[in-house]
Amino acid sequence: MIRKINLAVLGLLCLFQAANAQYKQVLVNKTQIIHNKQSILPFKKLDQYRIAVVTTDNQKYAPFIQQLQRYADVTVSDFQHFDENTKYYNSIIVAGSASDFRSDYAAMVLQSAVNNKNVILCRFGTDQNYTNIGLNSQNLSRFASLVYSPETDAEGQVNAAMSIFGGLGVTEGKIKTTQTRLQYTQGKQSGLNIAEMTQKIDAIAKEAIEQKGAPGMTVMAVKDGQVIFEKAYGYHTYENQRANSIHDIYDLASISKIAGTTPVVMHLQEKKIINLDSTMGHYLWQAKKSNKANITLRTVLLHEAGFTPFIPFYRSLKPGDLVHSPDENHQVQVADNAYLKNNYYRDVMWPEMLASSVKPIGNYVYSDISMYVMKEVSEHETSVPMQEYVQQILYRPIGMKTAGYNPRSRFAKNRIVPTQNDTLFRKTLLEGFVHDEGAAMAGGVAGHAGLFASANDLAIYGQLLLNRGEYGGATYFKPETVDLFTSKQSATSRRGLGFDRFDPNSKSGYPSKLANSSVYGHTGYTGTCIWIDPKNQLVYIFLSNRVHPQVSTKLLDLNIRSRIQDVIYETINKAKK
Repeated sequence: MIRKINLAVLGLLCLFQAANAQYKQVLVNKTQIIHNKQSILPFKKLDQYRIAVVTTDNQKYAPFIQQLQRYADVTVSDFQHFDENTKYYNSIIVAGSASDFRSDYAAMVLQSAVNNKNVILCRFGTDQNYTNIGLNSQNLSRFASLVYSPETDAEGQVNAAMSIFGGLGVTEGKIKTTQTRLQYTQGKQSGLNIAEMTQKIDAIAKEAIEQKGAPGMTVMAVKDGQVIFEKAYGYHTYENQRANSIHDIYDLASISKIAGTTPVVMHLQEKKIINLDSTMGHYLWQAKKSNKANITLRTVLLHEAGFTPFIPFYRSLKPGDLVHSPDENHQVQVADNAYLKNNYYRDVMWPEMLASSVKPIGNYVYSDISMYVMKEVSEHETSVPMQEYVQQILYRPIGMKTAGYNPRSRFAKNRIVPTQNDTLFRKTLLEGFVHDEGAAMAGGVAGHAGLFASANDLAIYGQLLLNRGEYGGATYFKPETVDLFTSKQSATSRRGLGFDRFDPNSKSGYPSKLANSSVYGHTGYTGTCIWIDPKNQLVYIFLSNRVHPQVSTKLLDLNIRSRIQDVIYETINKAKK
């Protein structure tokens, strides 16, 4: 009976969200697309493109370049070494005004088109005559796309860049496009009092830092596909040596559950590779003879499997299990100068989880073991490590540039916000190594923790969910899949499948006193959260390292995350009146 009710509610939810999941473009965009072979613009799945941008003056066109880089890994070059520097790129964005170009520049660009590269020529300014440098209509037709912006100022450059990636729909000229990605306009013409909202959020962030809730934080909000707020506060640490940036990468902690593991599970369920009503014993050989053999995946995702909430594996380490320098038997790096015995997860942790006690099924007990299980199921079914699989099916195609596990292998240490100064287990400051001890001991990749990302990457993921599976002109999930996982699926708790949700019984208001029953998302132990609100077409993100230098409850005591979310809701509600 409960399942039938849930499906009926889900059907109504689908209708409600389908009617509301849409962008609202309010800005005037003077950019035009004159020519667009095979509708290449706006770019769709970004893993298909290796993009270089070449301008006649990288300083002059810095706003254009920087905006392009918000959407994709775009390499910047110039005409001095054009041929060699663009050799390994299949798509080249060339930008400048007619007066900036020279005939030798034009010849190099034409050669790239002859070499079957996607050349997008973005022309700025009112002069569109390129015949004097050898670019006649026949030559121009070789290019994949011609983009024209009459405006050369920073706003015109940003709008042109957003038009190329779908952050702005093109409404001028014969070729029209629609918005398909986030729009970075800081709330311009949104009808919201951004200045007042900013002042209030600034005050709460200042209080959090002064009261030692966290040394710094990043706050981001997206409304109707438009970034209405994006700001970094404070520093990486209380030493105030490196100021926080909106581009910083954070340890997301339990947000990993919904932004790392759950999208993989959603994909596998949608492709009928797994069945949520099949059991752990069906998928996992080692679980067949355990007390967990008959527990369904649906029950696991709801945290109703009766699992132990948390097992502190690091407390059971024996002398010699953890060493300061790597050797043949210690290759699992858990922090700087800390290496764990090989196969510790396989030989000790996973067997202990399988052997752990199980309480009666059906009661809500939040457990990290749940997502360890879902990672194991996923990897056994795909034969691909989860951290690579999620990159293939989602992160790379959608343009989540920083999201992933073990970020020290991909990014400079100073881009990653430090977490705890671990004095018990690893005995060092954790910089780019996952804070959660179990995830670290599992090689930095676990179902419940281990994911790192910037606020922007989470905003992209949040918008994908608001769009019910679509982003950047491509579909990643069916709408009904998103609705199933994010809607209330339990008779005993507020939870969806993997996702946390609005709590109608919270006295203080969870996640916010002004939130509503459509809201879903998750928090993270390190001081993070993402909340998606279909009713208001809102994505709210808060990232911090509240566990630095040691774990503190101050951020929770001050209710910082919820209060900032309240301010955003108050701003939206005022605009409705």
